[in-house]
Amino acid sequence: MAQNTPPGWYPDPQGSGQQRYWDGNQWTPHLNPGQQQQHQQPSQLEKLAELDVSGPANASQIQQQVQHQAGVQPTQRGGGTLFTEPVLVVNQKTKLIEINNEYSVYDQAGQQLAAVVQVGQSGLKKAIRFLGSYDQFMTHKFEIRDGHGRVLLKATRPAKFVKSRVVIERGDGAPIGEIKQLNAIGKINFGLIVNGQEIGQIRGENWRAWNFAVVDHTGAEVARITKTFEGVLKTMFTTADNYVLQIHRPLQDPMLSMVITSALTIDTALKQDSRGLGG
Repeated sequence: MAQNTPPGWYPDPQGSGQQRYWDGNQWTPHLNPGQQQQHQQPSQLEKLAELDVSGPANASQIQQQVQHQAGVQPTQRGGGTLFTEPVLVVNQKTKLIEINNEYSVYDQAGQQLAAVVQVGQSGLKKAIRFLGSYDQFMTHKFEIRDGHGRVLLKATRPAKFVKSRVVIERGDGAPIGEIKQLNAIGKINFGLIVNGQEIGQIRGENWRAWNFAVVDHTGAEVARITKTFEGVLKTMFTTADNYVLQIHRPLQDPMLSMVITSALTIDTALKQDSRGLGG
């Protein structure tokens, strides 16, 4: 949610299906009692899972991440939306227990443009994720929402066996394409598939899958994904990952939407299943 959004009731970014109160600076614990009289109280596990121990990033932190950690020099800002900015920063929220993945998306100046929320998880599924490393055997669904809670894009990663694929849809459910993992050994590559045709690739530049080049059907690089590190302690004790996506030139759909979703796809397909991939 953008910091200049006025206080009020908005669709809950945590996926409850109700409205949550935004106080002008942050989301509060309060859900709209008039919208649904009976609301199931979250369990202690869910309360711990929703506790963000990292806190919101400020503008100087985002600029430090972009310029010094990712090595991306300041460039002319776009139109101030998810689809018009040339540099996007995707930061995963750091939680004590990671059973419900959430991300914040910023522009290069530190203005939040969107939030990425994992949806559709039952209590049983959360419990299974808490008890063991079974992410690769589960379907994961994400919604990319703007500051008003409107769903801009949807990403679904079906249960995988060796290789991942992520299905990309518009906010209204209209299909865009899918991102398919092409190999499971060595530098990981993904194909950008639309109507059965490959329109580009996401190519890993090292075996640990830290940095990726996004190329079009001619092999020309159109974007770059760089993983950034928040320090040794955070890396050791949490699994949260942060990425900077740099888009080199204006793109048209469907390539634009797939490139925007690509940083989230990398994190979901590889980092979340790192145990299954031997990483």
